[in-house]
Amino acid sequence: MHTEIKRGSLEMAAAMLISGSIGWFVLMSGQPVINTVFWRCTMGALVLLLVCAFLGQLKRELLPRATVLLAIAGGVALVVNWLLLFAAYDYVSISIATVVYNTQPFMLLGLGALFLGEKLTLRKLFWLLLAFIGMMLMVLARRDSAAGQQTYLWGILLSLGAAFCYALMALAAKHLKGTPPHLVALIQVTVGVVMLSPFVDFYAQTSPAQWGMLVTLGIMHTGLMYVLLYGAIQKLPTHLTGSLSFIYPIAAMGVDWLAFGHHLALLQFVGAAMILLATAGMNLLGERRMPQLKQAKPLV
Repeated sequence: MHTEIKRGSLEMAAAMLISGSIGWFVLMSGQPVINTVFWRCTMGALVLLLVCAFLGQLKRELLPRATVLLAIAGGVALVVNWLLLFAAYDYVSISIATVVYNTQPFMLLGLGALFLGEKLTLRKLFWLLLAFIGMMLMVLARRDSAAGQQTYLWGILLSLGAAFCYALMALAAKHLKGTPPHLVALIQVTVGVVMLSPFVDFYAQTSPAQWGMLVTLGIMHTGLMYVLLYGAIQKLPTHLTGSLSFIYPIAAMGVDWLAFGHHLALLQFVGAAMILLATAGMNLLGERRMPQLKQAKPLV
């Protein structure tokens, strides 16, 4: 058991570190957002297809019609989530976009209360209020000009939209218990290929280095990351999964600082700390009461 937990912890840490570097690869690819997401889905689908075949999961009996429809709906939400988040990187730093994106557990909390009848306890409302105050501090952080502030707010809104779409995907995933997660992920990225293919600029100029970024996004940040993540979730207790998931925003902020010299202003830092503290409170202090949120880790 100790060896399994150690291996799961390493897999989870690796998955979160990979996630934290996505923003850099997206920006360095130099491609339109639609192209970037399309190639990520395409190459990720090829990797996941091989994984599912190796695991013997390509079986019709594993995919009743209701399961396929839910997986497709979740795929639409996941792809829109990627489109919005990657677009946000053009308006705000990777650090800010990532912190705002980590509000998705609270959106899932609201959706669960609305559509699943989940109870909103005082404890949950406290963490929700703390995250909201943190978000307001992030929004109120001023830029040097009105144009800069408008761009900043647009990036915040795109990140919030991405978080909401991810929460929708997680809500759909709650109804897919018992379906192999790698198979669900394969359906979702395949949906992205179909969705975006009419809008892709296949003639966009792409250098070999940029192709390298796109291939890495598909193979490492999609195929490999999902394999590591789901392998870790199967091995780890819920509280460890929640704890290790915080490597993602920390890694993203580290990459943003090392690659671009971006760092949070004081007000942004306080807001970010409040959001991450609230998320920790939701994910860790309430894990015993909310095991269903285990599959809803913020990912990109």
